[in-house]
Formats: sequence, structure tokens, C-alpha cells
Amino acid sequence: MTPVLLGPAEIRSRAASLGIRPTKTLGQNFLHDPNTIRRIVRTAELAPGERVLEIGPGLGSLTLGLLEAGHPVTAVEIDPLLAGALPATVRERLPDASLDVVTADAMRVTALPGEPTALVANLPYNVAVPVVLHLLENFPDLRTGLVMVQAEVAERLAADPGSKAYGVPSVKAAWYCAATRAGAISRAVFWPVPNVDSGLVRLVRRDPPATSASRVDVFAAVDAAFAQRRKTLRAALAGWAGSPAAAEDALRAAGIDPSARGETLDVTAFARLAEHRPPSRL
Repeated sequence: MTPVLLGPAEIRSRAASLGIRPTKTLGQNFLHDPNTIRRIVRTAELAPGERVLEIGPGLGSLTLGLLEAGHPVTAVEIDPLLAGALPATVRERLPDASLDVVTADAMRVTALPGEPTALVANLPYNVAVPVVLHLLENFPDLRTGLVMVQAEVAERLAADPGSKAYGVPSVKAAWYCAATRAGAISRAVFWPVPNVDSGLVRLVRRDPPATSASRVDVFAAVDAAFAQRRKTLRAALAGWAGSPAAAEDALRAAGIDPSARGETLDVTAFARLAEHRPPSRL
């Protein structure tokens, strides 16, 4: 019987048959360890039969793991060659599985077949954060996620206010969801072997803070606060508010110490701050 999942030799063989050489530009590091794949699927804690969105399925390693566990998959793949080959790989190993493939840039996709409610993906290192934020913004039906990203990015996404890793990705992710670390992944389970280790991040959808400010306005405050991390908020927000004095007024109105720094504020505090931006700056 043909194994369902792809091992190291099969990954290399399929890449060679397609004439594919993994590129750093597309962040192509193909997962090839069946034990790791099944661990990721278990860790995702998916509901029975839940449809999953996978970004960057590549040669189909994780896709097959999700399908093997009984989950329909909607896969978004930017590489037309890989997208075209994926259905045949699935038919060969799991002929009755439910798979939809969308050939598109995940940063631009705004509609998906099958209405997936969970995100499970090995995301390219160079675009992981913007992809996560784009998907959370455009697909509110995604209730949970488990993403594999560079270990440093995993730390940033799941960081708490006041910690060294806390920054723009932490706050913006927190607008949509609770993000927590869900384990480490060795670089040895990829081909080619990347220069960094990876980490899993669990995402659980929640409502954004109750605020009269828009998401765009809140994110503008976040970007301004972290643009100059070493400065106090009074100084860092001067351009955002129009002057240091106006920034101080907005901070005090929001109940925030003007001498504090951006890394001490949670997403709710940023939402309060955005409500008090001078009208001329909106």
C-alpha cells in the first residue's frame, strides 16, 4: 500500500520531476517528516470534518496530513506549477479527499471556495505576518489558526505587553485574536534545511476592543508608537498627533502616561488612544 504522507525521498523526487528548485524568494522549504505533519494536525485541534485553509501547500506534505485526518482543504498556492501538480498528488494517495486549489498570492486573495473556518499553514518566513493579518481581516469566518513561522516571528506574534519581543505584529494580531505559542519545530524536518528554527502559533478569533475608532486608525497609532521604540510616546507620537503637546493631550485623555513607551500598551490602550487623535489628523 502506498503511504499517504510524503517522506524526504519522495519530496525530492517530486520536486525533480516538476523541475522545481526551492527558492528563497517564495520562501520554499518543504516539510517532509510524517511525524511532524501529524503532530501539527493534532495540535491544530480542529473540529471533526472542519474545512481548513492552507497557505503555500507546496508539494502537498501538510495537505495530505490534513486530508488524511478527514478535513476538506482549500489550498492557496502562488506557484502555478505547484498548484497544478497538487490535485494529482492528492488523487494518487487519497482519491476520495475534498480539495480545492486556488492559484493566487495569499496577500491578495479575497474570496475562497468552501468557506474554511480554520487556518493551518507552513507560512513563508518573509511574508508570514502580513499574510496572517490579511487573512484575519478578510476572512472573519476563520475561527482558529495554527501557523508555522520562523521562531522569532512566533515569539513576536505571541508576545505580551512589556516583553522584549512585543511590537507591531503582537498588537495587530491581538486586534483579531489571542495568539499563543504552541511548540517548536526543528529545521531538520525541511528540505532544503532553513537557517532558522520554526515555531507554531495558535490563533483563536475574538472580538476587537470595543471602540469608536476604526481598525485603520488604531493601526496608525500602533505604527507611530513603534516607529521609534526608544522614544517616549509623547515624542514618538508627535507626527501622528501634529506636535508633542498634542500627543501628550491625546495620551492623557486616553489615560496613558506620556512618558511611557509603546511596548507597554496593549491593544485596548491603543484603541483608546486612537479615539483621542486630534480631529485635524484623522
